[in-house]
Amino acid sequence: YLEKMTHWFHRNPLKATAPVSFNYYGVATSTAASKICSDLRSSRARLLELFTDLSCNPEMMKNAADTYFSFLQGFINSSDESTQESKLRYIQNFKWTDTLQGQVPSAQQDAVFELISMGFNVALWYTKYASRLAGKENITEDEAKEVHRSLKIAAGIFKHLKESHIPKLITSAEKGRDLEARLIDAYVIQCQAEAQEVTIARAIELKHAPGLIAALAYETANFYQKADHTLSSLEPVYSAKWRKYLHLKMCFYTAYAYCYHGQTLLSSDKCVYAKAEALCKEYGETKGPGPTVKPSGHLFFRKLGNLVKNTLEKCERENGFIYFQKVPTEAPQLELKANYGLVEPVPFEFPPMNAHWTPETLAAFDLTKRPKDDSTKPKPEEVVKPVKEPDIKPQKDT
Repeated sequence: YLEKMTHWFHRNPLKATAPVSFNYYGVATSTAASKICSDLRSSRARLLELFTDLSCNPEMMKNAADTYFSFLQGFINSSDESTQESKLRYIQNFKWTDTLQGQVPSAQQDAVFELISMGFNVALWYTKYASRLAGKENITEDEAKEVHRSLKIAAGIFKHLKESHIPKLITSAEKGRDLEARLIDAYVIQCQAEAQEVTIARAIELKHAPGLIAALAYETANFYQKADHTLSSLEPVYSAKWRKYLHLKMCFYTAYAYCYHGQTLLSSDKCVYAKAEALCKEYGETKGPGPTVKPSGHLFFRKLGNLVKNTLEKCERENGFIYFQKVPTEAPQLELKANYGLVEPVPFEFPPMNAHWTPETLAAFDLTKRPKDDSTKPKPEEVVKPVKEPDIKPQKDT
């Protein structure tokens, strides 16, 4: 199980954002109001730092995210427990890049856009944390469980953003941007599929029934196929590399499903594995967002090749002496359903508003004192620099 956790995952780059000072000179008319602006500025900067800090763990990430989001809530919801939105919702312009669109940012003068975009990056961090753990040497069982948990948390965040917050935006997401339904759905499904890879690895190690492993592998292949289909209408220049990964994993787990499904059908594995091998090469050569790796040389891929070869040889040997069954020329359609082991996203909610937000504090923000030449308006010439992410090299085989 732990040895098989040397899995490789495709990751798109983190979203980058323009600096936000939260300086509202003249508008924040009390010490408490100014203090909240200062807390917003520092907690945002701290959270952005942690996204690229290799020492950051889920507890640190949750604490930093909860702190920032609790302060940001005062820009979104009223502090008097009514359902009204905050009068500060549209005071600040926020700029964020998208994971597939390079350095061309999206901008909205809306605190809900900031909540969603930062939440999206938190979810991305959990996927990158899981990937980093899964690829390290000598992974422990607790770390493997952490991989599984982190991917389910990420799926839950993406799902919550789509269902509860993206619909509140005044300006809907443009095609191919992160907050569009197609991309959010693809991220959710990919997280579920990758978490199921951990379940499959454990099932193999514990020598669970081949039928269960085959069904889980087949369900996982279907997840990857669904995610790939979700992205099929996007521009290839942005999505081609990501889709190669999804297609490759779909082929990989289809081969696993056949391999564990039935001995007399195993000659078909050779075809599926060869297709996956070709996709490995194509992934490495495809330009686009994501890491530059050669998946065909990765341990998780080579293990499947040996498994298919050894099982096939055994079946041919036994079939020649015992069963005398004809080998089918084409792989039959699999009809497998896993009864348990399927991954569901962990439910997610943003934290409540920080206790420092009171009706008095909110009232101390006087919007009539905003300067006439509003500096919060978007500046088209402003460039958002990409996030400098640490270059994580795959560890050697454990």
